[in-house]
Amino acid sequence: MSNKQFVIIGLGRFGSSVAKTLYALGNDVLAIDINEDLVQDISDSVTHAVQMDATDEGALRTLGIRNFDVAVVTIGANIQSSVMATLLVKELGVKYIIAKGNSDIHAKVLYKIGADRVILPEKDMGVRVAHNLVSSSILDYIELSPDYSIIEIETPEEWHNKTLRDLSLRSRYGINVMAIKKGHDVNISPYAEDIVEPNDIVVAIGSAEDLSKLEESISNHHK
Repeated sequence: MSNKQFVIIGLGRFGSSVAKTLYALGNDVLAIDINEDLVQDISDSVTHAVQMDATDEGALRTLGIRNFDVAVVTIGANIQSSVMATLLVKELGVKYIIAKGNSDIHAKVLYKIGADRVILPEKDMGVRVAHNLVSSSILDYIELSPDYSIIEIETPEEWHNKTLRDLSLRSRYGINVMAIKKGHDVNISPYAEDIVEPNDIVVAIGSAEDLSKLEESISNHHK
C-alpha cells in the first residue's frame, strides 16, 4: 500500500490523534489549525503544520490542497467553519473527504456538501455493535479512507495487565493504538508504559488488511 497525502484541518484531541497516527504509519500529513499553540504542539509529529484559517479559500489554495488524497476536517465547535472548510476542500478537488460532525443534523449538512464519510466521534467511538455481528471482539469500525480504519477492540484476556510496549501491537499486527478507554475515561495517545487492564477497550488505527488479521487472531483465541 503506497503512502498517501492527508490534510487534517482542526487539531483538537481527535484531529491531533488522527494526524499523529497517520504520520506514524508513514503517510505525508499536513496539519492545519487557526490556533498557533496547537500547531506548535504538533509540528514535530507530522510532515508540515501550518497556522491558518481553513475557511480562507485563497490560503487553502496556496497550500496546494488539491494534490491531497484525503482531507479530514475535524473542526469541532464551530459548525459554520466546519461546513465552510469541507465545502472548500471539496471544491479545490481533494479526492476523499472525512468530516467530524457533532450532531446528526450537522452530519446531514456535511454529507450534502460533499463529505464522503462523516464521523460522530462522541457517538461512533462509544457505539457497541451487537454481539451477533461477524465478530464480537470488534465494536466499531470508522473508515478513514478506503485503506484505513479506526477500530475498537475489547481487550482479549492475553493482553490483560501488560503494557503497550509488551504487547508491541505495531510490530505484531501493524496497528497503532490511538486511545485506551477505561470505562468513562479515555486515555488519548497512551504511552508505551501504560497498562491494558480487563474491560479496557483499545482504539486502534490500521490498514483494513492488518485489522482483519488482528480480528482473526483474537477470534481464534476466543474459540
